[in-house]
Amino acid sequence: MSKKYPKLTGRELIKILGKLGFEVSRIRGSHHFLKHSDGRATVVPVHRGESIGPGLLNKISKDTEVEISQMKK
Repeated sequence: MSKKYPKLTGRELIKILGKLGFEVSRIRGSHHFLKHSDGRATVVPVHRGESIGPGLLNKISKDTEVEISQMKK
């Protein structure tokens, strides 16, 4: 059975991860590096008008150990 991926922009995803304890540690171009106090980390690209694709969303989910179902608007 296929997973349902939400349509999220980079900014929306950063806001959701922020509520879960992640903070932007640095920015390089359009890439925002997020870290959690327990050591988990990921990179979220922020491009105006573009949503995060399912493959990248899956990778971010694995990096952050956050279920995709928790990544809702």
